[in-house]
This record gives sequence, C-alpha cells and structure tokens, in this order.
Amino acid sequence: MAQHMPRRHRVAVLIRPGFIPFELGIPHRIFGIARDAELRPLYEVVTCTPGGPGLVRSDSDVLVQVEHGPEVLETADTVVVPASHTSGPDGTDPAGGDPRLEPELAAALARIRPGARLMSICTGAFVLAAAGLLDGRPATTHWSESDRFRRLYPRVELDPDVLYTDDGDVLTSAGVASGVDLCLHVVRRDHGTAVAQDVARRTVVPPHRDGGQAQYIRRPVVAGRVAGPGADAAQARGAGTAATRAWALDRLDEPLTLAAMARHAAMSVRTFTRRFRDETGESPAQWLTRQRVEHARTLLESTVLPVEQVARRCGFGTAQSLRAHVHAALGVTPSAYRRTFRRAA
Repeated sequence: MAQHMPRRHRVAVLIRPGFIPFELGIPHRIFGIARDAELRPLYEVVTCTPGGPGLVRSDSDVLVQVEHGPEVLETADTVVVPASHTSGPDGTDPAGGDPRLEPELAAALARIRPGARLMSICTGAFVLAAAGLLDGRPATTHWSESDRFRRLYPRVELDPDVLYTDDGDVLTSAGVASGVDLCLHVVRRDHGTAVAQDVARRTVVPPHRDGGQAQYIRRPVVAGRVAGPGADAAQARGAGTAATRAWALDRLDEPLTLAAMARHAAMSVRTFTRRFRDETGESPAQWLTRQRVEHARTLLESTVLPVEQVARRCGFGTAQSLRAHVHAALGVTPSAYRRTFRRAA
C-alpha cells in the first residue's frame, strides 16, 4: 500500500503589473527548493494575479505568463506580496501616494482564507497596509519609502531600520534582498535550522541575518579624512570586517575579545568597532552574542548534547550564561526551546 504523501504548504505569490522579477523569484527559489530529510518538497509555490491568468509585464521588458487568478488565494497557506511600480487601472497605487486599493486588488485580497500567513517584500507592505492588515502591528518597508509609508498609514507600527519583522501570521521585509532573509527565516521557523541552512547553501546566501539588523542606509562620508598608517590605511584601501567575521564564526567556542578581532582585521580597536557597526548595524559584542545564540539554537535543535556542553561549544562557558543569553534572545530556556522544536518537528 502506497504511503500517503502529506499535503505541501501552498505559497501564493500575488503579483501586479510593474512587479520586480527578482522579487518574484525570491519565494519561488527559497521555498521551492526546501526539502525534508527524504528530499521531498516542503512547499508548493504558485503565482497569481488579481485580474486572472494572462501576461503580466514587469518593471522592465520582462513579461510573465501567469496561470492562476485570485481564486488560488482561497487555498493558500501563505500569501506573498512583492513590490510593484505601476498603479492600478483606476490610478490607485498604495505605494505611490494613494492609500486606497484598486477594487480588483481589494477583491483579490478579500479571498485570502482566514488563518493564512501574510508576507510582503519591499514596498509590497503598502498593499497590506492599504488593506488594513497591518494596523496596530509592527512592519517595515524600504527605508527610502518609510516617511511616505508613515504618513499614509499612521496606525502601523513602522520600524524602518530593520531587515524584516515577524508578528506571527504577518511578516514584512525591507529592500529587495531582505526578502531572501525573510523567506529563509520562515523556512527556519517552519522546519528548523538544518533545512534553512541547506536552502542557504544551495542558493549561496548567508544562512541567517537577524531581522533586527540594520538596513543598508547610505550614511554621509566625512570629507577630508586622511588615512594614517596601519589600520586606517587598510580602511582607506577598502578593507572591511567580513573576513574577521568569518574567522570568528569558526572560533565561537573560544574567548574572542574585541582586541583580538581588531588585530585580525589589522585595524585599531576604535576603527574596527566603527567599521563593524557600519557594516552590520551592531557592535562586535552584540554580533558575537547573537552568533553564539544562533549556534546554540542549531545544537539544541540537531543534537542531544547536554546544556553544559552546548554552552561550552558556543562560547558561553557555563550553562547559567547560556540560559541567560538564550532567554534574553528567545524568551525561553534552552531546554524549553529544545522541547518546543522537537514537538514541532
């Protein structure tokens, strides 16, 4: 007797004229290649439009033949709304200064079944906000559109400085590439670290960037700075902290001091700290603690190591220190996190 195949989680990507091809590809790529231990697909990803099947023009010369209309939204477990650069047929455009939804788009969103998870990429958050789905909830969007978003939708708790937000059944992401981070975060939330890391490896992207990491907002460069010898000269040549971050990730079980990290980067402590924060949005200590917590999550999910050994392998030293940091980051103890993940798995 054939074994019953579990129903795959259906992800519907709702696009409109003027969509960005890269954003359309993100959920198809990230969710589409996620596999379980038996290499079975974990998600079914389909594309739909408010107006029904047909050709949809992107913001470039790319046209996509979409096979599904809004009826797909009635069966979707997750709905993803990417950005669009074109207004609706009646001139309305939630991302263009008009807080209304075009009737066709509003009718499509009304077909989303209760309990479905909602996600937006970049200015797709404007659509969810115009539909009233973000009122009273945390959200983000591209930093350059944050002022307009706040004016149009003051009831949304906008945070323009993060890569993505997760409010359970409603998730939003900032600029284009942060859609990758959000989709990987959802895969990890649904199926654990191992599956998300496998997807990240296959797509050659970082396995995890925390949602609280700062967006890449351009900051003014101080004019007239003259590079001095040593560390400042390395900075002037374009040296960054990425290599040192990779070096530190291989040594999380060791005592990593700020001085040691700066020395590896061939910078003064002051220059390294400033450059590190510019590149990551965090101080070296904050980043290191977060990486150690992430490593602890992986070990708690994928091994049966005692908490004391997990603490040592992550660089926290003692079980008490591990409990304090995991509870501060996740709101639960390491043992409770491990039990919860095993029940979900």
